[in-house]
Amino acid sequence: MHAVRALVPILSLLSACGQPMAGRAQDAAPMPAPRRVPPDAATMKLSFAPVVQKAAPAVVNVYSRRVVRQQADPFWGLFAGGGMARNRVEQSLGSGSIVRADGVILTNHHNIDGAVEIMVVTADRREWPATVLLDDRRADLAVLKIEARGERLPTIAIDAAETPRVGDLVLAIGDPFGVGQTVTNGIVSALARSDVGISDYSFFIQTDAAINPGNSGGPLVNMAGDLIGVNTAIVSGSGTSSGVGFAIPAAMAGQVVAAALGGGRAVVRPWLGAKTQALTGEMARSLGLASPQGVVVTEVWAGGPAARAGIAQGDVVVSVDGAPVNDEAGLNYRVATRRAGETLSLAVRRNGGAARTLSTRVEAPPAQPPADLRTLSGRNPLAGASVVNFSPAAAYEYGADPFGGHGVLVTRVDQGYAQTIGLQPGDFIREINGVKIATTRDLAAALETPVRAWTLAIQRAGRLITATFRA
Repeated sequence: MHAVRALVPILSLLSACGQPMAGRAQDAAPMPAPRRVPPDAATMKLSFAPVVQKAAPAVVNVYSRRVVRQQADPFWGLFAGGGMARNRVEQSLGSGSIVRADGVILTNHHNIDGAVEIMVVTADRREWPATVLLDDRRADLAVLKIEARGERLPTIAIDAAETPRVGDLVLAIGDPFGVGQTVTNGIVSALARSDVGISDYSFFIQTDAAINPGNSGGPLVNMAGDLIGVNTAIVSGSGTSSGVGFAIPAAMAGQVVAAALGGGRAVVRPWLGAKTQALTGEMARSLGLASPQGVVVTEVWAGGPAARAGIAQGDVVVSVDGAPVNDEAGLNYRVATRRAGETLSLAVRRNGGAARTLSTRVEAPPAQPPADLRTLSGRNPLAGASVVNFSPAAAYEYGADPFGGHGVLVTRVDQGYAQTIGLQPGDFIREINGVKIATTRDLAAALETPVRAWTLAIQRAGRLITATFRA
């Protein structure tokens, strides 16, 4: 947990909401009146209990174990074998929501990342081993499965159709600090928070419902008892709730669940084929705009959806299907939550003129050239690294910039020479001993050539780094 203004993983419980209806004395003894979801704000002041009663049985605790390598104290390196790295078991606590009665569960990716064992505890205190159906690192979401063996478990509905409004009452349900299922209430404080930096699709619902460590993956619930968000992080200087929590919207969560239930191992999201950046006041003035509303297009992928719609470099995209966009994250979210093949309507300004409407059919990012994933081995400085041929599809899968160029992309670095020399995922391998590397086939051929030394040219974050290593 970070000490200063840290983003802390969270999962919140649902605050009870409901209203007891006054019973009427009759000839017989008074009967308890039926309880229902409060129909209006005045009624909600009495109790949230009916909402909690509907949603809480579907909220679970998620426990996972992972093994991490930890370097021993350097002091012990003075003794034989004393400085060797050792395995250490880490435990993680989070929450989740049962979204299908046969045991399909929605939670956060960071709750189960690298786990060797995952356990789910349902509201009735039963423990269940869980397997991963789909793990979406980019959206920080994961879908798990427990074997209900014919039993129909309580579920919570994902409400991806209705957009929440600032001021709406919400409940957060989860297991903060491992104390047991807890419910907190608050309101939607803000929408479309895209400058949080929690995941690749930052477009969060902000809430003041108390969220703390252990709440991650739990539902943010509306007054109908439906899931409108997945609690994911908080901004905190102390590591505890400070009234600024963030939840992944239901539209993104529903997309991940649908992909998992469809048998997919990954979510195939469409792209627009345009790179953009938020407008500043100065940029808006230079483009002849009265205010910095929208995003300016800086690059267009040839033959992509944006190019087919007639969008050009320097255009300003103002909205997608009528929803305003003011930064690249907002635009990416609006596109990514659609299905490949759907048609989008874009409001676009050019040269300070009036907005005009353009339509285009979005599609999955191109996967050419094929990835050709390889894990390098042998006596060379890249041994232990996994690499692919770069393409927009590979860029989206591994979190790189789709407009990053071409060549061979490092996707993973395990133990080996590559880790020792400091190679990192996201690096591009440009040259080996003066030979340009365009594909993984080129790379494999270059590494098989006997040499006395290796001179590598690696591109990282736009900078070219050259280093020489003895064979």
